[in-house]
Amino acid sequence: MEEKRPLIFISNDDGYMAKGIQELIKYLSPLGDIVVVAPDAARSGSGCAITVVQPVHYQLVRQDVGVTIYRCSGTPTDCVKLSMHAILDGRKPDLIVSGINHGDNSATNVHYSGTMGVVIEGCLGGIPSIGYSICSHNPDADFSATEVYVRQIAQKVLEKGLPPQTCLNVNFPNTEDIKGIKICEQAKGYWTQEWEPCPRKGDDNYYWLAGSFEDTEPDNHKTDRWALHHGYAAITPIHIDMTGYHFMREMSEWF
Repeated sequence: MEEKRPLIFISNDDGYMAKGIQELIKYLSPLGDIVVVAPDAARSGSGCAITVVQPVHYQLVRQDVGVTIYRCSGTPTDCVKLSMHAILDGRKPDLIVSGINHGDNSATNVHYSGTMGVVIEGCLGGIPSIGYSICSHNPDADFSATEVYVRQIAQKVLEKGLPPQTCLNVNFPNTEDIKGIKICEQAKGYWTQEWEPCPRKGDDNYYWLAGSFEDTEPDNHKTDRWALHHGYAAITPIHIDMTGYHFMREMSEWF
C-alpha cells in the first residue's frame, strides 16, 4: 500500500492571493500534500482574533494534484478552526505553516500578528506549527533567498516534531544573501509614535496607525532583531503558556 504523503496546512494574514503564500505553496509542495485555507482579503494585525458576530464562509478556489486552495471570509485563526471542523474531513495536518508574511514579525510583533495567530492556533491544537515572515512590505517582494530555508526548517519539523505548546516564529532579512540561521530570543522593546493624524472633512479625530519600534537591547546578539539586522534568518521558539512562573512564588507571599 502506498504511504500517504504528509498533509501540510497553509494559511496567512495577507490573503490567499498574496505573493508570499503563493511562494510558500511552491516551496513546500515537494514535502507533502498542501491544503490552503486563507482569508479572502488582507487581515494583517488581527493576532488571534476570532469571528463571533457573524457567520464565516469558505469557498473552493482551485484543486490540483497535491494542492487544494480555499478562501475564507474570517480571520487567520478562523481559517484554522473552520478547517479542523469542516474542511479537512477529520484528517489532522502533520504540519501547519503560515506566511510568508509581507513584513517581519520579530520582537513584540508576534503578539499582533495574524500570521502568528495561525501558528498559535495550530500549536494549541497539538500540531507542529511554523510562521514565516520577511522584512519587506512590498507586495512584489523577492522571496527567492528564503526558499532553501523555508523547506529545510519545515522538513526538520516534519521529521522531529516540536515540544508541546511550542511553535516557531521564523523571520527573514530582506536580502538576496542570507548568511545562515540563528536561533534567537525575542527582542525586548516597545512601539512609539504609534499614530499619525489624518483629518477628514474638518474632523481632527482621525488617525492612521504608524509608529517605530524602540529596541531596548540593540547590541544583544541573541535577539531576533539583531540577527535580522545582520543578515541572518532568525528562528524564535515561542511557548504559548504565558504563565509567569518566575513570579508565582513571590506573588504567593502577598496573599
